[in-house]
Amino acid sequence: MVKGQPKLPDIAGTLKEYLENRVSVCHTHFDRVALARAFSKYRLGQISTLWLDSARVVRRTWKDLAWQGYGLKNVCSKIGYEFKHHDALEDAKAAGHVLLAAIQESKLDLDAWMIRVNQPIDSHELSHGSAIHRDGNPEGDLFGEVVVFTGELELPRNEAADMAASVGCQVAPGVTRKTTILVVGDQDISKLAGYGKSAKHRKAESLVTEGYPIRIISEADFKALVQSAVC
Repeated sequence: MVKGQPKLPDIAGTLKEYLENRVSVCHTHFDRVALARAFSKYRLGQISTLWLDSARVVRRTWKDLAWQGYGLKNVCSKIGYEFKHHDALEDAKAAGHVLLAAIQESKLDLDAWMIRVNQPIDSHELSHGSAIHRDGNPEGDLFGEVVVFTGELELPRNEAADMAASVGCQVAPGVTRKTTILVVGDQDISKLAGYGKSAKHRKAESLVTEGYPIRIISEADFKALVQSAVC
């Protein structure tokens, strides 16, 4: 499909004409990340656009799709829109129809959705300090991984959990024998009760010594892992 087609530097100007200073809708963050990395590779100035993830819109519009089943094909089936999946133009049009359906269902306009997507899916369940759970997208490359977060992250914890779930990870509040990845952010020494590591970190290390295959990684490693899974 791409054989003989122009390379990014040849069409970067056209892309910017379409996207600059507009809202650009994509389903999950793949297109946003892929474009940003491609523009960086060719040392081109990044596109100044406002990205709106229609998958995040879906998860906040239909309760039955909040934690699973929010892939583009399944959502289009729900709203009755037929399209040819994995065709670039068809996928783009489908994301647009999904957004329009969500606007109609939720009664929130585009400006309201630009705010709503950055808020918790369920503001009561995900209030500050409450345990965070996510079911992983079964279509994600990391489906089957069980992720736990500890420490202070640069990303809001809810956003990090959404990222992990979008690529297939189940997000759990505590370390167990089922945990496969522990993401460690900065630690607040005053909260560690005299220890150098959090209770989650210490438990993960203990399970590793027992033979459980838990990877303990930094937030930067986590972000790189997510990016590699969507590219």
